[in-house]
Amino acid sequence: MDLRSVANLVGYLLGILAVAMMVPAAFEALHGNPAWRAFVASAAITGFAGLTLSMTTRTKKPVFSVRHAFIFTTVAWALVCLFGALPFVLGDLDLSLAEAVFESTSGITTTGSTVMTGLDLLSPGFLLWRALLQWLGGVGVVVTAMSLLPVLQIGGMQLFRTESFEQTEKLLPRAGELAFKIIQVYVVLTAIAAATYFILGMKPFDAVTHAMTTIATGGFSTHDSSFAFFDSAAIEGAAILFMILGSIPFLLFIRLSQRDATALRGDSQVWTFLTLVAVGVGLLTLWQVTSSTAAWPDALRHAAFNTTSIITGTGYASTDYSAWGAFPQALLLVAMFIGGCAGSTSCGIKVFRFQVLYVTSVAQVRRLAEPRRVRVTYYNGKPLTDEVAESVQVFFFLFILTFAGIAAALGFMGLDMVTAISSAATAVANVGPGLGPVVGPSSTFAGLPEGAKWVMAAGMLLGRLELFTVLVLLVPSFWRE
Repeated sequence: MDLRSVANLVGYLLGILAVAMMVPAAFEALHGNPAWRAFVASAAITGFAGLTLSMTTRTKKPVFSVRHAFIFTTVAWALVCLFGALPFVLGDLDLSLAEAVFESTSGITTTGSTVMTGLDLLSPGFLLWRALLQWLGGVGVVVTAMSLLPVLQIGGMQLFRTESFEQTEKLLPRAGELAFKIIQVYVVLTAIAAATYFILGMKPFDAVTHAMTTIATGGFSTHDSSFAFFDSAAIEGAAILFMILGSIPFLLFIRLSQRDATALRGDSQVWTFLTLVAVGVGLLTLWQVTSSTAAWPDALRHAAFNTTSIITGTGYASTDYSAWGAFPQALLLVAMFIGGCAGSTSCGIKVFRFQVLYVTSVAQVRRLAEPRRVRVTYYNGKPLTDEVAESVQVFFFLFILTFAGIAAALGFMGLDMVTAISSAATAVANVGPGLGPVVGPSSTFAGLPEGAKWVMAAGMLLGRLELFTVLVLLVPSFWRE
């Protein structure tokens, strides 16, 4: 297989990452902090690797097929995670290689789990780099999900194939057109979020960094106590709005910008997602009030913020919800797996897959009750093909299998049951904090064994790339002409 086109694109991607590293370098230099040297050195190494790849793999007739797209997606994300860890390795942060890669992977995959403490005293350049990693990863997630995964038929994503992508031989140019529109929406939403945070009382640096990690549904904060640091209901309300906007399909924003009035009405997964958020908020509010954990205004405030944060995969925290009791922890663990809508920066299994599983399950029950009657299964007003239904079912099975494997591996390394299960869930679902006293919202993952950090980093990458993208590369026949 001719992989020059893949290597060439990866080289350009590393070049973009090198340029991004110069942003915190300039920020540190302006503040007179010596940490700028770590970012400049990292940018030089990354830029050299990218330039070498792009210059040595030029070809007059580039070939980029569906198989190339699989390879590019996995290799590009893995290399960005590794090169993105360079500032953490070269900086004076006392992080091991496993911790640096863990932090970088958590950022790029918009997971939000962290091994770093003392964020309030950390050099601002590293705080900015963490936010940039999530912001770049967030837009990368959307572009990958909407440009490549529908064509690759990943886990039922072919439901969202647009007319521009019917011909796979023209994959790359058309993907570029869609990517440009997505980036435009992404930048506008980030700018609006930053302005809103600033108006509501955040300092400019906090407003910008939190805007980037909110729209990316990443969850990295500039403070150890996350949003509890600001202690503002108005700021938390704005965060809820922008976390939800980041979890809605970006194609929907594009259609709305084109004055397509039917866009919002015709997407059932958006309304199902909003309903799930409302139900979760209601249940947690009721639990806190009836168990005398908090009065109803505070109960509603913290339930709304933390439920939205968990189900969207953002991972912010306004309080230690691990102390609420067993039911809230169980409910939030389920919310970790649900995630937001397909084609957004959100994570998890995705709402549309649960919808497909539901309608196919109902159809199967009715088929058993009336075996002679012919029924057509519909999703979002359109007939649901067997191919899509099977793809979703296989994805769900592999997702649960991957989660179980990671949980078992973490348990084998000595983690207790709650820590192992919640850590596995937060990794493969790309959520952020886990549950319990070890990896809960008031703690970090720094106390985990080194091997556990490597396992979780691999789980984050698998979850972010929708499993199939990586697993297909392990099939020998994939590499045969």
